[in-house]
Amino acid sequence: MAGVIQTTVRRSMPAALLLRVRHRSPGLANGLVGGALAAGLGLAAFTVLVMLLWVSSPYPDSGPGGALHVAAALWLLAHGAELVRVDTLSGAPAPMGVPPLLLAVVPVWLLHRAARDTAEGGARDNAPLMPGRTAWAGVVLGYLAVAAPAALYAAGGALRPSWAWTALCVPLIALVAAGTGVWTAYGRPSGPLEQVLGAVLPRGARHLVLGPDGRPGVAARAAAAGATVLVAGGAVLLTVSLGWHFGETRRTFGRLTEGWSGWLAVLLLCVTLLPNAAVWAAAYALGPGFLLGAGVAVTPLGARAAPLLPPFPLLAAVPDPGAGTALHGTVVALPLTAGVVVGWFVGRGSVTGGGRFGVWTTGRTAGAAAFAAGLCGVLMALLAGLAGGPLGTAALARFGPVWWQVGLATAVWLGLTAAATALTVRAWRLRRSYRRGERRADRVVAPRRRPALPRPPQRERLPRGTWFKRKPGRSAPAPAPVAADEPYLLLDDDGDDRAHGAPDDLRDLRDLRDGTDPFGLRPRPEPMGDLPTASPPAAPGDTEPRPPT
Repeated sequence: MAGVIQTTVRRSMPAALLLRVRHRSPGLANGLVGGALAAGLGLAAFTVLVMLLWVSSPYPDSGPGGALHVAAALWLLAHGAELVRVDTLSGAPAPMGVPPLLLAVVPVWLLHRAARDTAEGGARDNAPLMPGRTAWAGVVLGYLAVAAPAALYAAGGALRPSWAWTALCVPLIALVAAGTGVWTAYGRPSGPLEQVLGAVLPRGARHLVLGPDGRPGVAARAAAAGATVLVAGGAVLLTVSLGWHFGETRRTFGRLTEGWSGWLAVLLLCVTLLPNAAVWAAAYALGPGFLLGAGVAVTPLGARAAPLLPPFPLLAAVPDPGAGTALHGTVVALPLTAGVVVGWFVGRGSVTGGGRFGVWTTGRTAGAAAFAAGLCGVLMALLAGLAGGPLGTAALARFGPVWWQVGLATAVWLGLTAAATALTVRAWRLRRSYRRGERRADRVVAPRRRPALPRPPQRERLPRGTWFKRKPGRSAPAPAPVAADEPYLLLDDDGDDRAHGAPDDLRDLRDLRDGTDPFGLRPRPEPMGDLPTASPPAAPGDTEPRPPT
């Protein structure tokens, strides 16, 4: 063993550097890879769909290169970018800017998931997350690094992207969707929203949008519920109208294409445009209606004929040209219902979710209902702007609802109905609480109490019957502990207290006034079953009973 030479194991890296590499936080590279992967998955999904339709088509008018160009163009259209058709009959380029809202779910969801997973970085338990700005910037840059070549490739096809709309919409969608993903990874903190709301809204209206606990406020929840009712009601109106014009809807399939592959392609196109059609129907119920070309408006009061409409199944649900009838006027039930829903949310929140304001006054409740109606109008204006767009030039330059008209009509309809409903719900819930005789902390906040003034200690109050017992004050000191075998004595300011073993702090009446019991009685110990209580020992020389106080 003496001839064995001890050697050390040579390491390829220093221990400190190896530890740093092992425990380092994910960098910008992970974000770039995540954003590029999200863009690649979106392009792959659109490519597979278009290629399946191209393969199943009995008469394709282009090769696989044309199908790939169409797939890239549709992927950009899903972001809201406007496309331009160059192979028109007149030879002039024609814009196509009606993005199917259902297709927009794919890139938004992929971006959200990529940003959230990148920010988490595979963290477990209490492991630190990646810095939010690093994850957000990495995902956005990686996504745009794939989107730019895709836009250049789509520019060589029949549907070419508009460079102005592409440069605006694609980065905007990437920034917003990736930002929400990082925000979700960090637990949805309310700090960023408070900063944005602080720069937009006054202080008195911020709590209506964002509650003190970081959740959506009363007005935000009411506006979201109202927009949901309007869009869902628009989908119901669309279904009823398609059923009413079922014959015309069925004939349009035969006019457009033949064979099951063509019918499937038209059906898929109709499905992707269903959210757009639901928003159009909601705009029709609100009053402004929608446009089927320049100057061709369709409203409940009447509809003009549009001679340039192509045969499409969803367009078969458009009301017949002519003046509106009483049947068309029944659609006003939809905005009235949405207003009632918004008012119910606000009226319920004015009593149960008042926060630091307690139970809201009637003026504050009506103002909150009007504010919620305005927020709902903003949401509907945004949806109306996304659901429409041009399908050509001249007469086809505008299709769909006008966004500012829809937003204004929503605010007016829902503002009047929601204010009346909110005041009614508030009065009913308060009356119900008062009738029960309950003043629960989560429903009715107790009024502020004035500070109690000290009373003279020499004055005794006679017991009287009350409905509720008076509870001792919280600031009163706790009584001194009493031993179980100590007798129950009547204390006074007599000099014999020294003989009975009274404590030093109760020898003077002035010290007694600071106690918890105004009558000068010691707290009686808990009963010890049926055991007899020992009689107090008599002091030496004490033959007379003590006088009561």
